Amino acid sequence: MGSGVRFALRGPVPLRVAIVAPSTRILGGQAVQAQRLLDGWSNDPDVKAWLVPINPERPHLRPLLARKYVRTVVTQALYWPLLLRTLRDADVVHIFSASYSSFVLSPLPAVLVARWLGKPVLFNYHSGEAPDHLRRSALARRVLRSVDVNVVPSVFLQRVFQEHGIRTGVIANVAVLDRFKYRERHPLQPRLLSTRNFAPIYNVAATLRAFARVQERYPEASLTVVGRGSQEPYLKSLAGELRLRNVTFTGAVAQDEIHRYYDDADIYVQTPSIDNMPLSVIEAFASGLPVVSTDVGGIPTILTHGVHGLLAPHDDDQSIAENVIRLIEHPAEARRMAEAARATCRAYEWSLLRDQWLAAYQSLAGTSVDDRREAA
Repeated sequence: MGSGVRFALRGPVPLRVAIVAPSTRILGGQAVQAQRLLDGWSNDPDVKAWLVPINPERPHLRPLLARKYVRTVVTQALYWPLLLRTLRDADVVHIFSASYSSFVLSPLPAVLVARWLGKPVLFNYHSGEAPDHLRRSALARRVLRSVDVNVVPSVFLQRVFQEHGIRTGVIANVAVLDRFKYRERHPLQPRLLSTRNFAPIYNVAATLRAFARVQERYPEASLTVVGRGSQEPYLKSLAGELRLRNVTFTGAVAQDEIHRYYDDADIYVQTPSIDNMPLSVIEAFASGLPVVSTDVGGIPTILTHGVHGLLAPHDDDQSIAENVIRLIEHPAEARRMAEAARATCRAYEWSLLRDQWLAAYQSLAGTSVDDRREAA
């Protein structure tokens, strides 16, 4: 028994990974992806990961965090000391990044502190606004060239980085699809679903305008709009101006409940102006929903027109509506595309992506898990 205890204590020595990212208090893709990595690594003997939130808070400071400019000052005052405390024990610092001012306020301090502590940095850029951001920001280009490894979730972003001479690897976003039940839509009904937040870049207004055209032909058509954001008053007003019927604004929906909305719908529609690799599309694939989308950013790299769904030009509500009507009137074609889309979902499962992340961490730590076991 004594030797057994000693063996347990000397078991595999995991790589220690600090994940610098938004906590789930911030509604968005980076927070979701960071949490999915943390969930994936929990109880994994090869990696011990912890979150370093870019949005730390203290309960007694919440009144200050509600004030726009004061919030930035308070957050930075909490964030820098947090980085100094929590990055010290890491073998690898995994930093999530968006663009523009967020780049300066969140990932840049993490890079500076990691460098000061002598820690290797894996930089994980997620923004679909990369083409404009990297073109405008010499600082961003310099930072991205200075880190040890850049990893992006799509071939689209890899190409953008290559245009600026920045080498990257591609590891797809993690999709948790076990709750999403695939089913054929037979008959296919004009029941539409949108799950993009109400920010200008997601252009939900174009979805509403397209739905107005669909409803001209199919008066019984319905649209469920899941999300929240700064444009909510405008979008609700637009729905009224367009005299839309059967439109439901649900507000925000928790990740563990969102599958119910996919299951209740027959067609998934999104009309972003800028995008990278939206997991909402993958969730629609997993649910058996035929997808209509604009062809912006990285979307054509995960959805081939006529194979996995239908694409339309940016902000072209007439083309979006025509694609929706095409699906309704050609249900066999819609089912064929839904089946082809479903087959792509495996590429986003943790069981596959886990080894890719582990290899990336090991390359930075300069040691493999087996080496660390032997050293232990």
